[in-house]
Amino acid sequence: MFAEERQQAITELLASAGKVTVADLAQRFEITRETVRRDLDQLEQLGSLRRVHGGAVSTLSSSTREESHLVRSTLHADDKARIARAAFNLIPAADTSILLDAGSSTGLLAELIAQSPSEHQHLLITHALPIATSISANPELPIEFIGGRIRGLTGAASGSRTVAELDGLSADIAFVGTNAIDPSFGLSTPDPMEADVKRAIVAAAKRVVVLADASKFNERSLVRFAELAEIDTLITTGTPDAPLASALADADVEVLYA
Repeated sequence: MFAEERQQAITELLASAGKVTVADLAQRFEITRETVRRDLDQLEQLGSLRRVHGGAVSTLSSSTREESHLVRSTLHADDKARIARAAFNLIPAADTSILLDAGSSTGLLAELIAQSPSEHQHLLITHALPIATSISANPELPIEFIGGRIRGLTGAASGSRTVAELDGLSADIAFVGTNAIDPSFGLSTPDPMEADVKRAIVAAAKRVVVLADASKFNERSLVRFAELAEIDTLITTGTPDAPLASALADADVEVLYA
């Protein structure tokens, strides 16, 4: 195998696994560890990876990496649609205050709520402009918008004003998105200000429902905003592996499969 072919294969491995080790690559390609290190050094110079002790990690798995709302809405779209439908079915059959976090799955949930006639008077509360726009398309739905400084990347308000308004609420149910969910680290997101808002949303609801497709499992972003024990329900389309499943069970989290 030529060096270019091998380096392409390494890049593909990183894209799927997020991390590679020198020892594993040397065994896989039947080459010396020194050759592997040269390959990794060259790929790092091209920006394809980041060298760490004993191997390399993908530049796409950075703890601070965050996709825009537009990009996230196209990723795992089928799974997110199923998750949103399952979340919609959890809305109580009574007048209810519903707190909606920013996110692509919660955005789809907001569209379902706006499009579905109901005899009940639900109050929708959100800090996300895309969600507020979806809900406001139905003039019969009352909506409370939580203000603050809008982040262009997510279209959501954040900052001390946003957190202060959330601190004064006690909603019946909150639907929350997350960038990552890990057995020991809990739920996390790349931006500290977004984490403050999510933390306030979790604290402001009597029931907390997390919407997360399987790509979020066993991942960590920079800032934790909730322990597993702080959430009540996880709606997903994938089966957590044994460590995550055990951690969810120990935290008494109900797992629903969409």
